[in-house]
Amino acid sequence: MTAQYRVAVAGCGGMANAWIEYALSRSDIQIVALVDIRLESAQAMAAKHGIPCLTFTDIKQAIQETEANLVFDVTVPGSHYSISSTALEHGCNVFSEKPLAETMEECTKIVEISERTGNAHAVMQNRRYDPRIRTLRGLIESDTIGRVGYIGASFFLGAHFGGFRDVMESPLLLDMAIHTFDQARFISGANPISVYCQEFNPPGSWYKGNASAVCIFEMSDGSVFTYQGSWCAEGASTSWEAAWRLNGEKGTAIWDGHEMPYAEVVVAGDQSDKFIRDVERVNGEIVDMDKTFHQGCLEEMFLSLAEERPAETNCRDNRYSMAMVFGALESAKTSQKIDLIQFMSASEL
Repeated sequence: MTAQYRVAVAGCGGMANAWIEYALSRSDIQIVALVDIRLESAQAMAAKHGIPCLTFTDIKQAIQETEANLVFDVTVPGSHYSISSTALEHGCNVFSEKPLAETMEECTKIVEISERTGNAHAVMQNRRYDPRIRTLRGLIESDTIGRVGYIGASFFLGAHFGGFRDVMESPLLLDMAIHTFDQARFISGANPISVYCQEFNPPGSWYKGNASAVCIFEMSDGSVFTYQGSWCAEGASTSWEAAWRLNGEKGTAIWDGHEMPYAEVVVAGDQSDKFIRDVERVNGEIVDMDKTFHQGCLEEMFLSLAEERPAETNCRDNRYSMAMVFGALESAKTSQKIDLIQFMSASEL
């Protein structure tokens, strides 16, 4: 019996293992091709997982020879546009690692090709599938703290990767900040309007490029989102999920990225005579999820195909998160506040 999803995996580095392990857990998926610019890498991945499939160095050839209908793009960011556009044009749906592409123009072209061909494209934003971030969003959606005016995220880690990140021009903004920016959109339900950013490389940094940044975003609901982050901060590390504070009309929601989110809200009743008003703690409700992080995002992607609807992280939606990255980079470069409505409009379809 032919599997419903005939998958070609493009990119056979370390990250591909998580995608392949998920695929092998489903009976409706058959991996029909492994593709890598180094053929030996594709062959080694096939041997590692015991996958009886063909191996290629070219995605177009792989699709044509195996009749793949779905491509996992787990290549390096610089290859995402080439892989995704080729796959979409040749009749495949695409599930891709972040980022959507390396430039805003390429992001927009992917959206255009997806909509013109009718083939789906979705991006891996695995942090949306942490039950705790769903709990935090629940505190906002339930109006526990009232209308939100301020969102703050702090991200500080001393990440000694070695390799390409150490020589990137903007390693934090280009390689990591997309996660926190996308989280901010997910938590608030708002999209970016403008950004002012300053990036820098502090003393003690082992990165060639700017490994720290501070950003101020205006959001479509009238709130302000601030991001402060560093990849060369030794000691007192935050979670990889960042540390969050959201101030609303009635109180404040907190998530340190480790424990469960909670809120402190003003106690009901007349407190007009109080300088600092009394508050009470409201614990966030636990959200049960069958699958989380990478597997949770992949589960949603496949569910969207089955239900014939855009995935939560579809390419058109993800373009707003990418605009936050490219807008921040442009602001840092020009020392100017960047209007992201115009930034997006310049690349609207």
